[in-house]
Amino acid sequence: MKTKKVTFEGSMTALVTPFKAGKVDFKTLQKLIDFQIENGTDVLIPCGTTGESATLSHDEHRSVMSFVVDYARGRVPVVCGAGSNNTAEALGLIKHAKKIKADGVLVVTPYYNKPTQEGLYRHYEYLAANGEIPIILYNVPGRTGVSMSPQTAARLAKLPEVVAIKEASGSLDQVDQIRELCDLTIISGDDALTLPMIAIGARGVISVAANVVPDKVKSLVEAGLRGQFDEGRRIHRELYELNKVLFIETNPIPVKTALGLMKMITPEVRLPLCEMKPENTARLKQVLKKLGVLS
Repeated sequence: MKTKKVTFEGSMTALVTPFKAGKVDFKTLQKLIDFQIENGTDVLIPCGTTGESATLSHDEHRSVMSFVVDYARGRVPVVCGAGSNNTAEALGLIKHAKKIKADGVLVVTPYYNKPTQEGLYRHYEYLAANGEIPIILYNVPGRTGVSMSPQTAARLAKLPEVVAIKEASGSLDQVDQIRELCDLTIISGDDALTLPMIAIGARGVISVAANVVPDKVKSLVEAGLRGQFDEGRRIHRELYELNKVLFIETNPIPVKTALGLMKMITPEVRLPLCEMKPENTARLKQVLKKLGVLS
């Protein structure tokens, strides 16, 4: 499959998965999708870390993927989270994404089993050869316990199915090295680093904050991609406190709490995650009020 013409860039939202009484709340998910599209989000990303993929059953995971693709109705691209530390299991999710005509898949590095760089390469090579859908690599060592090296990213960039990498290592040096070694599209995986990463060549962000303020994240990314860095710095500073408080506890606890305060979802998370500490909720409220999203 020749897919290098496929590009994903701009403001891309890592969607939360709303729950109600322990079940996926599809009615609310529909409202969240409309909210994102109406506020300029370029790409929807269901079933990632922010979507609590780790505690979705396989049936739920597939159902959420299908629902988002169906309800988006081609209004924006949908890239489905389809990663696993079990290569065969990841392929099953990828094949489902292909079947439902998702625009691509986001595939995290295998967590817990800590593969070598050669193991990482073979994992993605196998998925690319058998999945036949555009793949965004996802490097987030703080979550997975393993970091993809720039050299491995460059090797994988030669595969026609591999179209981008979501870089959430927190390292601008990592981004520079990938840029030096290959022309793979780089996407920020850290809201606080979106503007600096765009300044050195990234093409957008897969954002947690965009669940709350999709219009502002869109404006930040557009300013950066146009080279309007004075405007970009203004929005970056405006979002600074939000980007900090959304990670004061484990993602997606704060962002779901924020959406709950905004009366957009029931802020349920699944164990082993739990509700936000009261003092942190109070701090989050202050930030949301300052941004004008809470009265």
